[in-house]
Amino acid sequence: MAAEEKFDSRKETLVNESRTNWDVALASLGDADKAWLATAVHQSPEKAAKIAYERSHTGFIREITVTVADVERLYSERQPAATH
Repeated sequence: MAAEEKFDSRKETLVNESRTNWDVALASLGDADKAWLATAVHQSPEKAAKIAYERSHTGFIREITVTVADVERLYSERQPAATH
């Protein structure tokens, strides 16, 4: 069965496992960056550029492939807002 390729709020309520894959362009990222990015991207899965759901016996597995666009977005969101 093919996995879905878009965010699904109904399936999110049934997610019992998550997986993180990395775009090949991100091969040079360090372990600390990958750990932080994986946590951050799964905290807001609706913003992920590439998300899929795989049916399991007890719900769904959310699989996010972190892209360069995700990394750029997450680091820009992490920056404190500039004060005027």
